[in-house]
Amino acid sequence: MKTPPKDAYSLILEAIDMGLYKPGDRLVESELADRFGVSRTPIREALQRLETQSLLARDGRSLIVASLDHNQLAELYVVRSELEALAARLAARHATAEEVRVLGDMVEADRAHLGDPAALSRANRRFHKQIHLASHNRFLVQQLDLVHRSMALLATTSLAARGRDEVALAEHAEIVAAIRDRDEERAGERLRTHISQAFVTRLKLDSGDGEALE
Repeated sequence: MKTPPKDAYSLILEAIDMGLYKPGDRLVESELADRFGVSRTPIREALQRLETQSLLARDGRSLIVASLDHNQLAELYVVRSELEALAARLAARHATAEEVRVLGDMVEADRAHLGDPAALSRANRRFHKQIHLASHNRFLVQQLDLVHRSMALLATTSLAARGRDEVALAEHAEIVAAIRDRDEERAGERLRTHISQAFVTRLKLDSGDGEALE
């Protein structure tokens, strides 16, 4: 079966997520239509939808990729931390043996991306998505998808901080071990700590003090 073509909304969202459009960049209907090979009507509808979701903001008559201030960033990480911890707890309860094996394989495969923040960031999103799916709770997955869309508004990744990549992978391994042991509380706590450390690292990067980790 052929994979159905992506709609304009998905194409623009993916471009933002991949960093093709960064916070503050202006989005122009005609340019987007040319880039993605679609008419301007679905582009216009997609832009309106993204604005409604606060992923785009108004700058005069133009639409730009939104950015998050310090308070919004802190609020986002609070929500992400709790929802991700819940996903880890449910994964420890419901994940199949195959899902646990896939998570473990991801951690090992991701070691090949050490030193490449962009590649590791993409791998990191896949890893967390796998935990979401392993929770076997469709409503939680939907909410986490919304949270991770907002994460696309962050111009940098905490994995760019020196030493954070190796620490993050070690934290991933601990999360997988807890899920494999069916230890719900430990899985949730390990993931909550992982998100907390990512937030602290991001604050250091944003303040220009992200070269070293404590």
